[in-house]
Amino acid sequence: MTHIFRAKIEQDEENMQLDRADRKLLRALVTNGRATQQELGDAAGLSPSAAARRQKALEDAGIVRGYRADVNLRKLGLGATVMVTITLDSQSEEAMGAFEAAVAEGPSIIRCHLMSGRNDYLLVVRAASIEDYEIIHRQEIARLPRVARIETAFALREVVNRTVPPRLLG
Repeated sequence: MTHIFRAKIEQDEENMQLDRADRKLLRALVTNGRATQQELGDAAGLSPSAAARRQKALEDAGIVRGYRADVNLRKLGLGATVMVTITLDSQSEEAMGAFEAAVAEGPSIIRCHLMSGRNDYLLVVRAASIEDYEIIHRQEIARLPRVARIETAFALREVVNRTVPPRLLG
């Protein structure tokens, strides 16, 4: 078996192909994660038991990773969305591991992405205000290990917030 063929098989095992009913079911779940089996079946053109089987298959395949509440953080007093780019003093495994472990404990950090390009990480932080972010910056962000540079940008307004690109649900 050639290396290219083996890589193609591994890729196919990792990427599940969805048929039209699966896409409809997934669209219904993305819209309402608390939908009943009857509602999911109606949305996908399936019986409730068939919808349940397909939903379980999507979960077992790791496509549906879980269900959670979509919390309006603004209503809870966290109206400022802050994007923070971080450059570490080293890209060694030790430096990145220490940074990632500390970020996982950060009480104001809601997302962290390892990046390519000029910066090493992108953090998304929620704060009550710019003044609140100043405290978060001093007490959380600036204390993260191995940080060489921090750059901050404030979101003016959220334009799109999706968990799934619409083209996948087509």
